Amino acid sequence: MKVLVMGAGVVGTAAAWFLADSGHEVTVIDRQPGPGLETSFANGGQISASHVEPWAGPRTPLMALKWLGDPDAPLVFRWARWDPALWLWLMRFLRNCTPARAALNTERALRIALYSRASLKALRAATGITYDERRLGILQVFHDEREFEEGRRLAAHVAANGLASSVHDLAGTLAVEPALSHVADTLRGGIHFPDDESGDAHLFTRRLAALAAERLAVDFRHGVTIQGIDSRAGVVTGVRTDAGTFVADAYVLALGSWSPLLARDLGLRLPIYPAKGYSITVPVSDPLPGNAPGAPTVSVTDGAYKMVFSRLGDRLRAAGTAELAGWDTTLRPRRAETIVRNTRRLFPLAGDYDAADRWCGLRPKTPDSVPILGRSPLPNLFLNTGHGVLGWTMSVGSGRIIADLVSGREPEVDIRGLGLERF
Repeated sequence: MKVLVMGAGVVGTAAAWFLADSGHEVTVIDRQPGPGLETSFANGGQISASHVEPWAGPRTPLMALKWLGDPDAPLVFRWARWDPALWLWLMRFLRNCTPARAALNTERALRIALYSRASLKALRAATGITYDERRLGILQVFHDEREFEEGRRLAAHVAANGLASSVHDLAGTLAVEPALSHVADTLRGGIHFPDDESGDAHLFTRRLAALAAERLAVDFRHGVTIQGIDSRAGVVTGVRTDAGTFVADAYVLALGSWSPLLARDLGLRLPIYPAKGYSITVPVSDPLPGNAPGAPTVSVTDGAYKMVFSRLGDRLRAAGTAELAGWDTTLRPRRAETIVRNTRRLFPLAGDYDAADRWCGLRPKTPDSVPILGRSPLPNLFLNTGHGVLGWTMSVGSGRIIADLVSGREPEVDIRGLGLERF
C-alpha cells in the first residue's frame, strides 16, 4: 500500500519507520529542508512518562489567574487579539479541569507514554540508533512542601498504572543528582522515576530518517509545502503542494500545530492549539575543582519553574514556559531570558550561559493533554497529532499504533479514548 505521511518531525518520522517496516511504500513530505526542524528541533529532551499529568486540572484555573499580567509567568496569554480558536480551546480546556477528568486524562496519556517508552527501547535494540541518550531516569524536584506532597500523591497514583518511582528526602535527592547541591537550601526533596530517559529528539529524528531511507526505502521529500488536502465522496484523494499533488492509498496527518489548519479542508475540526515553548542549549563546563558537578547528569524536572533540564552530551538543554499566541513563531527575548535566569538559579555553574542558543517552537496542545491518535472519519486518513509537550515521549509508540491501524492490525496497546471521537 502507498502511504503518504505529512510531517517529518519526530512523530511523523517514527510513523514512517514503522509503516515501511510493515511493508508499505512510504513517502514523507515536509516544508523544512530536513527532518525534525520544527517542534522536534530543541525540545526539553525528556522521554518522560512521569510528565503525563494534564495541564487541565482542578488547580489550574486559579494558578492561571495568578499568572495573569506577569510577563515572566510559566503560562502567558496574548490577549490583544481576536482568536476564536483560542476561546473555543479554552472552553474545552476548562471542562477538563475537574478531578475526574484529570484522572481519566492522566491514565490515557500514561498508557501511550509507557507503551512508547518500551517501544523506543525495542527500536534502539533493533537498530543500534544513538542520540545522546541517557538512561538514568528523571528526577522531579520540589521547593515547597505542599507541592512535594502533591507530587508524592501523583506518584502513588501512577504507580498503580505501572510507572515506578522512589521518593527521596533532601539527602537522597542530592545523591541522585549532586549538581543540585548548589541550591540545596531551597529544596524539600525529590521523586526519581528510574525508567524514564532523555536524549536529543532532533538527533534521533535525523538518524531514524536516515535509517528509514537507507534500510526501508522511505522517500523523504523536503522543502515541499502543503497547500491543501483534497477529498471526494468522503475519501482523501490527494495532497496539493507547491511540488504537485501527492496521491496515496492512505494518508497520515502528523503536522503538529499545523494539523488543524489542514484538516479544515476535510471538514474536520481538530481541537489543537499551539503552545509556544522556549528552550536554551548551554555548552557544559568542564568538571569543577574537586570533580564537583556543575551541570546535571540526570534529567531534572522542576515543577516550581515549570521547566525541564536534560544533559545532551556536552550540552545542557533547558526548556519550559508556555505562550498562547496563535501560530506566531516569533522568539520573544524576555521569554528566552526567563529560561536562562531560571536555569542559572538551579545550576549556576553548569556552563557558559552567555553562549546559550535560544529557541522557541509551537507545541500542539489538546484541551485534555492527550494526543489525537487513530482513524479519522475519512477511512483512508489517520491522525497522529496533538501530542503537546510529549511528542518525543510518545512518538515511537504512536508510530507503531499508526502502522498497525494502516495495516489492518489490532494495536498492542489499548487505544480507547485516544481518538478524535472523544471530542
